[in-house]
Amino acid sequence: MPSRILIIEEEPALAEAVAFRLGSDGFLPEIRATGADALLALRNVTFDLILLDIGLPDANGFDLFHAIRTLCAAPILFVTGRSQAIDRVAGLELGADDYIVKPFCLRELVARVRAALRRAHAVAPVAHDRARVFRVDEERRQIRYHGQALALTRFEYGIMRLLIRRPGRIFSREELLDQVWEHPEERCDRAIDAHVKALRAKLDAVKPGLSPIRTHRGEGYALEEA
Repeated sequence: MPSRILIIEEEPALAEAVAFRLGSDGFLPEIRATGADALLALRNVTFDLILLDIGLPDANGFDLFHAIRTLCAAPILFVTGRSQAIDRVAGLELGADDYIVKPFCLRELVARVRAALRRAHAVAPVAHDRARVFRVDEERRQIRYHGQALALTRFEYGIMRLLIRRPGRIFSREELLDQVWEHPEERCDRAIDAHVKALRAKLDAVKPGLSPIRTHRGEGYALEEA
């Protein structure tokens, strides 16, 4: 079944051009020009991916992102005229799946859409010993720990998912950067430490004192084997 794409974009000409290209590539696009209309559509239709413009007439894209996340877990790609690195990082830190700056090549946009859909539909094998402790829901991009859903950023989810797949395996910071981060300009060794610290706090809030993520000095991080 073709993937249904919601285009939230205030510029009619750009929205129509994107919709035409996506339709030509086998997708089912729908356009909404305001945040209010987009939320209404999301309450009535299931979308596989969302293209979200930050500069909407009635809403800030970052705020709308949070509202969308209460309705669905589909991948979200920010599409915006803001090119500053701080805006890209802020959008990705919220948990967005990608960020593309106007003006852009429609061919590149389609490629990014396909890549995001592949990541969302990928199957992550979870080791049997950890299956009772962690549950990875790839479709919703959600991880449960002892039955409780964790509120994770995009990068926290990527790190945790990787560790769960290979419990006991030590991942260096460079390996985590290569496998979780996509954009070189956003990569920073210390970012790994900050995200792991945040992950530990969220795990500890569910089961205090267990600390399943282990630090191996000079080597990296590993998920403790059950």
